[in-house]
Amino acid sequence: MNCEDNRYLNGLNSQQYDAVMHEGSPLLILAGAGSGKTRVITTKIAHLVSTVGIDPRSILAVTFTNKAAGEMRERVLKMVPQAEGVMIRTFHSFGSWLLRRNAEILNLQQRFSIYDDDDSLSLLHSVFSDYKRKDLKSYGRWISRAKDYSLYPDDDLSSISFDRRLPEMYRAYEKRLREVGSVDFGDLILRSVELLGNNINIRRRLQDRFQVILVDEYQDSNIAQNELLKQLYSGMNYICVVGDDDQSIYSFRGAEVKNIVTFPESFRGAEIIKLEENYRSTGNILKIATRVVSVNRGRLGKKLWTRKEDGPMGVVKIVANQDKEAEFCASLLGDGNLDGTAILYRTNAQSLSLESYFINHKIPYKIVGSLKFYDREEVKDVTSLFSLFLNPRDEIAFRRIINKPSKGIGKVTVNKIVETALAEGMDLLEASRRLSSGLSAKASRGVGEFVKLFDELDELVDIANLAEFSNQAIHNSGILEYHRAQDEIALTQKVKNLEEMVNAASKYPEGRDGLLSFLEDMELDRSRLAGSDPSSLKGVTLITMHNTKGLEFDRVIIVGMEEGLFPSRPEESDDDLEEERRIFYVSITRAKKEIYFTSCRQRRLWGKLNFQTPSRFLNEIPREYLLDSSGSDSTGYSKNEYPPGSYVYHDDYGSGQVIKEWNNGKEVLIIVRFESGRTAQFIPKYAGLEKISPENDW
Repeated sequence: MNCEDNRYLNGLNSQQYDAVMHEGSPLLILAGAGSGKTRVITTKIAHLVSTVGIDPRSILAVTFTNKAAGEMRERVLKMVPQAEGVMIRTFHSFGSWLLRRNAEILNLQQRFSIYDDDDSLSLLHSVFSDYKRKDLKSYGRWISRAKDYSLYPDDDLSSISFDRRLPEMYRAYEKRLREVGSVDFGDLILRSVELLGNNINIRRRLQDRFQVILVDEYQDSNIAQNELLKQLYSGMNYICVVGDDDQSIYSFRGAEVKNIVTFPESFRGAEIIKLEENYRSTGNILKIATRVVSVNRGRLGKKLWTRKEDGPMGVVKIVANQDKEAEFCASLLGDGNLDGTAILYRTNAQSLSLESYFINHKIPYKIVGSLKFYDREEVKDVTSLFSLFLNPRDEIAFRRIINKPSKGIGKVTVNKIVETALAEGMDLLEASRRLSSGLSAKASRGVGEFVKLFDELDELVDIANLAEFSNQAIHNSGILEYHRAQDEIALTQKVKNLEEMVNAASKYPEGRDGLLSFLEDMELDRSRLAGSDPSSLKGVTLITMHNTKGLEFDRVIIVGMEEGLFPSRPEESDDDLEEERRIFYVSITRAKKEIYFTSCRQRRLWGKLNFQTPSRFLNEIPREYLLDSSGSDSTGYSKNEYPPGSYVYHDDYGSGQVIKEWNNGKEVLIIVRFESGRTAQFIPKYAGLEKISPENDW
């Protein structure tokens, strides 16, 4: 081996090098923010292929977005071109690959549709049509969470919800999902676990093929995904996961931080290598981040450090209200570094005051995390058209497009077609053909046109490239003209988005398999198409804390550092509070050079002006790491005249009882539970509270 063969090892620090060279036992690479984890995992793949001599087809690497998978693949091939055969996929993409290869065993058709959350809710509403769609949203979320937890309808679902109707809802939903030949996101993992658990030959074949299993962003895995890894691991192959327990912030999506914390218990003999040298942020930023997250108890523990200088101290700015908050942010942007600045907030609603101020003062900005390309009406129309073409049993796609644009086909006709297809075991296009002659003249003509469209597409798909096929499908279906008219009315860019779909389709092979790949890529990573990512635009970035993960900026301003907003609920459980603290940690570590925090004394929420108190998270940052530019006249702690147990009256809230007090480093804060059941937080000296007698007023 000459020096050129392993040049990709140059520049690795000692911990990174150890992680790359590790073999044998299971390995957890505990990678702190900005510690070069992507470089480590891609270098490890290159090393395994070029030096160890592992067959590229024997390596499976999984992550969570197509973008991350694409970047990983590109970096690996740049280092080692012969690594072309390495399978680099998202968890869901791998699940889809596995299920399509074994569809017959699971009574699935090979070209099954993949339902997103909105499609799943539509299917649930189709089964329980006597419910309002909005009343079924909770059940849709619970079913999705049950699948993340590897739970079936007959399992104990009390960890999901105590609602007695959930098992029935879940069972009926699953039955209809099978009838329409579709799977949802949760199925891609759950049914893969089921497949491997029930078929020892398939499981052994996969274990023999994948001699190396690598997982990126392991802290984002859910229970079902972890079960899938356990099925793929035999004890004879090698598993290495990379992640950071301090960056586990997606429990609302089913992510389970315990997966990474208990990795050494789940995979016996596991070793842990910590990557603690940070290459992104200055010293003071890391000191703040490390001190904040160290308050959490449910973590493996590490301490970030850097060779960079300490840099500026963090800045806390206490302002009067959200208008002053926006004004302060704008004042920082006076140096012209808009593109290098991000303003982070906990909820999307917080962007409104910032947007209003920036518009009025002509400050360019971009919103990250708004409506994704795939979720747009016109794009969903086209993907529904393609889904039904590939899977004529797809009820949700059928219901969406059979009468769009209007063909005179009413709901009664649509329901009759669906009911016939389900009762007689035929697909929806067959049922449409059978029933068309027995309908009213207008409906019969409309159904006939609809069926004819699919006959034309069936002839076209094998003779045209995918861009031509997509263009004809959008045009012949009437979808193009329908949305062109919408553009003229609402001054939108729907036609431009349809053009973008055709452009994206040109990158895929022709035929049904190419169409399937195109559709699956959009379904499994909805932000992948151009037009959905505003990062190329000029201006300051406005973004939620959750969406900022994986990004970095010269300057980060974290707004809304107030109790009840962040953390969102003062009575949160310890687990919830620790996750909110991890969200704070992730937000801080996005900053490379400067970090600012703002907190409002008053904020208008839900149309009501509320007194706010600074977040407890600010009090967890040692004062020597912060420069206080608040101009606050508060010094020392105030005496609390309303200790816990006191009964009080407030003009807006009514009568209540003080249930908690604490200090934030400057003020005493209290929480009052009112007789309405609502809780609220106050700084006593500003609160306008009146002590009352429980006998007379409570």
